[in-house]
Amino acid sequence: MRVGLCQLNSSDSPKENLPVILGMICEAAEKGAEFVLTPEVSNCVSNSRKHQQAVLSFQSEDETLAAIRNEAATLGIWILIGSLGIKLENEDRFANRSFLISPTGEITASYDKIHMFDVELSETETYKESAGYRPGEDAVVAETPLGNVGMTVCYDVRFPQLHRALAEAGAQIITQPAAFTAVSGEAHWHVLLRARAIETGCFVLAPAQCGSHRQQDGSERRTYGHSLVVSPWGEVLADAGEDPGVMIVDIDVDEVETARQKIPSLKNARAFKKPS
Repeated sequence: MRVGLCQLNSSDSPKENLPVILGMICEAAEKGAEFVLTPEVSNCVSNSRKHQQAVLSFQSEDETLAAIRNEAATLGIWILIGSLGIKLENEDRFANRSFLISPTGEITASYDKIHMFDVELSETETYKESAGYRPGEDAVVAETPLGNVGMTVCYDVRFPQLHRALAEAGAQIITQPAAFTAVSGEAHWHVLLRARAIETGCFVLAPAQCGSHRQQDGSERRTYGHSLVVSPWGEVLADAGEDPGVMIVDIDVDEVETARQKIPSLKNARAFKKPS
């Protein structure tokens, strides 16, 4: 299977970002990709909840979602929208929602990011994602002709119990779209993704946001980039570096079973009592 990872440098304007996203999806399809993936918050990277409230939409009205669904049907390919910021009924916060789109343009599965990025990286760089986004509650594995796809988003990568649950539910591919900070990305991105692949025996596909993101309020937001494809054996098959663009990689899902036969950690797991 040929996959295409779109590494974006999204601004806080969904209207400006959409043609860029569609252009990269078309480029990936022209290069033979059967499965194309975009990063977390593809439609809008923003530090301002007020601005998000003004530019984001409900799922039924979201122009980015509608356009990408149409593109999937036109091109006859699978698309993973890493996530979109989506308005919610009767809720001041948004959903950080990932969508798996079929070659007919249907929403095959959706997943709301479970783990919220509430951290203080330094005196000048803090994040309180739960203030703007409602955490999801349900883990998701989607059965597709490409393989069984377990869906996660960004900060979820730090919670191996979620990835193990996806693998135990049959996932062969784990999608890990992200808008990882530059500081934590440099320290942890590669090792975390390799660990999740090794622990689960899954392919990990991790399309990422990159660079400095233009914010209308003048604030700065930087993300790490380095979209990765990691094999079930933990090998980094491709790294997109720091600049926007499309990365094409061929993978063989049969390698999942081979890796799991060599290291059958999913089968060897035993229940145990936690320390009191």
